Amino acid sequence: MNPDVEADLKELSATLANVEAVMDLDKLRADIGALEAEAARPDLWDDAENAQKVTSQLSHKQGELRRVGGLRQRLDDVAVLYELAEDAEDADSAAEADAERAKLREDISSLEVRTLLSGEYDERQALVTIRSEAGGVDAADFAEMLMRMYLRWAERHSYPTEVYDTSYAEEAGIKSATFQVKAPYAYGTLSVEQGTHRLVRISPFDNQGRRQTSFAGVEVVPVVEQTDHVDIDEKDLRVDVYRSSGPGGQGVNTTDSAVRLTHIPTGIVVSCQNERSQLQNKASAMAVLQAKLLEKRRQEEQAKINALKGDGGSSWGNQMRSYVLHPYQMVKDLRTEHEVGNPSSVLDGDIDGFLEAGIRWRRQGN
Repeated sequence: MNPDVEADLKELSATLANVEAVMDLDKLRADIGALEAEAARPDLWDDAENAQKVTSQLSHKQGELRRVGGLRQRLDDVAVLYELAEDAEDADSAAEADAERAKLREDISSLEVRTLLSGEYDERQALVTIRSEAGGVDAADFAEMLMRMYLRWAERHSYPTEVYDTSYAEEAGIKSATFQVKAPYAYGTLSVEQGTHRLVRISPFDNQGRRQTSFAGVEVVPVVEQTDHVDIDEKDLRVDVYRSSGPGGQGVNTTDSAVRLTHIPTGIVVSCQNERSQLQNKASAMAVLQAKLLEKRRQEEQAKINALKGDGGSSWGNQMRSYVLHPYQMVKDLRTEHEVGNPSSVLDGDIDGFLEAGIRWRRQGN
């Protein structure tokens, strides 16, 4: 075997071994066994919420074990393929082995990124809120484009999502939207998307065809679990009910079932209108409010730690990515320098490269 190829395969094997050690495969198998036993209980579905959590965790952990096992098998197979190609002096087989080695490097790197998600809440599901900012109707349209981008990303990975609230803008797009990505590590993965996103394009809403710059903000918080203690005093809440509505003000039902909660001490406002009853919408809105209060508490604790460290603050939450559609085509992350020349693909949910670069950047402490 070519010495360079042999050295590269050894390097890939060592990287994968590090990943396997961090993932602790023995513990992973034990966790799967415990979850399988719980999933087999006849009374599992007496508590539907817990049952969904158990089956989701089981499916995720089984998938992780299959993924790392599959990579190890592919690494063994590609070494054999190189040997066969060399013995037979088969250029086509050697080219096939080269292509598989390149793909293996990409897939092992992607799995390695997952092992970097070790923050307190990184394993959680995610609540994502998108808001239009400066730029008028173009900003509202951009906010809707970003919402579609994240929902398409989730769809590509077969992650379930639930949209809790969408506030439509008058002419086009959305003022804001909140949705949940129901997958393990969704928070750790998507948290690097938090900040201000910038779009540069010829405005489809400008009859003079001028170039327009617009902005939309992305907020990502972890979903609250039963172990979290977020006490909300009813006296601190203002509850407003109103009629759910869709694009253009079309009524989607004829009762005042939508709920808006205002947490008076913090000024945090959340809404929910996706359920049929006012009671269900209030319960969903409370869950979103608890998540936002938990994240506020986490940020305050982090700010204290940063103050002790003498951290003068960072650009986190400021402008973090540009999507340029005119005069050239490019999407560029301003923190990691990761860029792609195909905005259409990115806006259709192909954002894994940005997510991985963001996770590595955050881990390096930039």
